[in-house]
This record gives sequence, structure tokens and C-alpha cells, in this order.
Amino acid sequence: MLNASYEPLNVTTVRRAHVLVFKGKAEVIEELDQALRSATTTFPWPHVIRLVQYVRVPRTVQRKISRRALFARDDWRCVYCGTAGGRLTLDHVVPKSRGGESVWENVVTSCAPCNLRKGNRLPHEVSMELRRKPRAPAPVLFIRLAAPKIPDGWQPYLSGLSTA
Repeated sequence: MLNASYEPLNVTTVRRAHVLVFKGKAEVIEELDQALRSATTTFPWPHVIRLVQYVRVPRTVQRKISRRALFARDDWRCVYCGTAGGRLTLDHVVPKSRGGESVWENVVTSCAPCNLRKGNRLPHEVSMELRRKPRAPAPVLFIRLAAPKIPDGWQPYLSGLSTA
């Protein structure tokens, strides 16, 4: 689903997309070759829809942190050593016991050995460095997680957007 400005908003069900189109709240931008059929009518099968009116998306509202979204944001790699193998864990850069919050800017992906080594300390206290600064992921990351196999018809509307 795209905003009126063609900004990707989310992945929705075919049923919801059809209802939005039927009610005149959205228009079909891309449709599949097959059709939706009722007892008496045939409708286009919406593949990409665009809202008719712009919906203001609050940027201050943060999405909840999930392990899957966190690991995807960090490219399924430990931010301390860069390994992609082994067991990945969630680590608070500033430990919760030291006042660190569970927010995107303080939570990173860590392999079990690095998390154990860091323990209840700050990275610099154990001579560890973050390979990248943690930040809230771009909205397109959640679209990619909702639809791991991005259909070719969606690519033009997602290009130029990064997942980090």
C-alpha cells in the first residue's frame, strides 16, 4: 500500500486492498493478471494500491523492537565483531542496569560470545567498538519483513529506500 505521495506504507491483504479500492479510498496502481470474482461481478486483483488522500505518518511513533526486525536492521550480523554465524542475541549498548532503555538507538545485534564478553559494561570499557551506530530502521524494513520475497511489481515503488 502506497501513500498518496507514492511512499510505501505497509503490506496489506488482498481483501483489505479491495475494500479500500471499492470504497474509493485507494486506487489500483498495479494489478495481477487474475481477477477477483464475486457471484455477479469481476474486479481487478490489486497488487499495488495508492491511497487517494495523503495520510500523515507520525515519525515520532516508534515501532516496537522485535528480534527479527533488529537482526534484519543489523543485516543478521554482530555489530561488535561482524560475524554472521553462531547464535545472535539482543544487546543493550548502555546496559539496562545502568539506565539504558529498550529503544532502537540503544539495542543492537550481538553474537553470544561478544554479548558475554561485554556483559554489564559499556563497549569502551571492554575495548569493543560498534561497527555501526544503532538507529531506528526505515519503514521499508517492515515491508521487507512482512513480504520476504518482494514481488517484481513492487520494486519500482521500493527502489531508493534503504532498510537501515
